[in-house]
Amino acid sequence: MIGLGGAEFRLPLLIGLFGFTALYAVILNKAMSLVVVVTALPARFAAVSYADLSPHWNVVVNLLAGTLLGAWLGASAATQMRTPTLYRLLAILLALIAVVLVVTHLGTVDDSGLDDGPLLIAAGIGAGLLIGAVASVMGVAGGELLIPTIMLLYGVNIKIAGSLSLMVSLPTMIVALARYSRDGSFIVLSQHRRFVATMAVGSIIGTVIGGLLVGVVSDSVLIPALAALLLASAVKVWRHQTPAGLPT
Repeated sequence: MIGLGGAEFRLPLLIGLFGFTALYAVILNKAMSLVVVVTALPARFAAVSYADLSPHWNVVVNLLAGTLLGAWLGASAATQMRTPTLYRLLAILLALIAVVLVVTHLGTVDDSGLDDGPLLIAAGIGAGLLIGAVASVMGVAGGELLIPTIMLLYGVNIKIAGSLSLMVSLPTMIVALARYSRDGSFIVLSQHRRFVATMAVGSIIGTVIGGLLVGVVSDSVLIPALAALLLASAVKVWRHQTPAGLPT
């Protein structure tokens, strides 16, 4: 309904409701986010033509130069953190996403005014590096950060920015999962493959239902409610304790 994949809302459920430890939840979230993005791409390209996107190929390349490295570094950092530290970092990032959600959907994102050139390229790489790391640590696609960044830096409208963000997210998530696959915690995907498949199907069904309900609930009501939910989730994740017997 709000144009995002929902991984930022899935993460607290994986931790609080289903009882996965922080790193397991992040890896599961990343895998399911990848399924959702792959599913969303064909529908998105049907709505936004290649002719609309082709003039902006440089945006994708510029951001990928940062997000791919950021994804690798973020995943590396997540696998090396103690579980309590990762819980606290996830809580902070959930609160950050809540703020970005409100600013992006209820405020205005103005063009930065940067001209094409080295300064814009450097800004794109820097932003991509940060977004790739954050998305990798949280296990999200990163659209909640990519879309406003694309609008701000490159001055494109939100419809184009949404499609470009998916084109950046897909290879970025693959890199993050490739890094996570080198850690022993990656076994969670094979151990819980039925759960992953079931929740992925649920996510896809949810995207269809959400698409049909677009406009039914006003953004002025929906966005603050979702932001409040993220903030409440951030508090719960911050206070979360590792179950006895599990490694920290």
